[in-house]
Amino acid sequence: MTRPTYRRMLAAALAVTVPAVLFGAPAAHADPISQTSGFYVNPNSSPASWAAANPNDGRAAAIRSQIAQKPMASWFGNWSGDIGSAVGGYVGAADAADKLPLLVAYNIPGRDACGGHSGGGAGSVGAYDAWISSFASAIGNRPAIVVLEPDSLGDFSCMSQSQINDRTGMLSRAAAQFRSKAPNTWAYLDAGNPGWIAAQTMAQRLNTAGIGNAHGFALNVSNYFTTGENSNYGNQVAATLRNYGHNKPFVIDTSRNGNGANGQWCNPAGRRIGTPTQMGGGAEMLLWLKTPGESDGNCGVGGGSSAGQFLPEVAYKMIYGY
Repeated sequence: MTRPTYRRMLAAALAVTVPAVLFGAPAAHADPISQTSGFYVNPNSSPASWAAANPNDGRAAAIRSQIAQKPMASWFGNWSGDIGSAVGGYVGAADAADKLPLLVAYNIPGRDACGGHSGGGAGSVGAYDAWISSFASAIGNRPAIVVLEPDSLGDFSCMSQSQINDRTGMLSRAAAQFRSKAPNTWAYLDAGNPGWIAAQTMAQRLNTAGIGNAHGFALNVSNYFTTGENSNYGNQVAATLRNYGHNKPFVIDTSRNGNGANGQWCNPAGRRIGTPTQMGGGAEMLLWLKTPGESDGNCGVGGGSSAGQFLPEVAYKMIYGY
């Protein structure tokens, strides 16, 4: 861990001198933004690795400067091996650079139940509970941003009520794990996108899934809706959540929404990268959560690929919007 900066010492002091219990509420997480000097750029992301391995490719310079050198989330799932080591190593590298890492947890049982291209996940409820507990513990006191389980609250139409109950229970326990074991992490429950679930319904699902223990909710993960559309939807969800006693911010995935959506979600043509990761912009943060150029599956302009595979031609075209 790096030597504590003034921002970190100030945040710690405030946490001690103004404990949330004085206000009759559970202790809120410290602000990871104020503890770091910007967002972490992963030098080993798929576009960075591809550009380094193909320096003479005519697309490499653009992919390196316009995608690989931007702060993006790293995704962790059943492909990550020992999750404690994987998350601990990644967050440790960011902490050594005094930067804020973005992580996505994507391992819930029955993952991508409706879409089908990214199926998998932990083998049981118990296995997931143990996995996400190790994930949170590996972050520990270091600052981080974590988005929990994209699509998990939108996929209900493909699930039985028993499966839905299991899922919301897992998410609720996951949010509680980050609250107790990762006090400098902001965790966000995924809340789909404006074209999927009605805002009032999504708010009810977030409430059931433990949004009270999360910092907020995330929108548009791996999708294409404009920032304005997401802001409107997010404000509707947030307004309904206040009826349940929750005052929660939201973040928007802008990695691929530069041209908006065309009604398709699986590798549609003609999409474009959006506003890079930053604070504000109609939400608490605009984040690149999906890596531009990584496939959604064997579909659209990614025909013949598997979900998560980096496709340099798709990435290159996404830079220019064609």
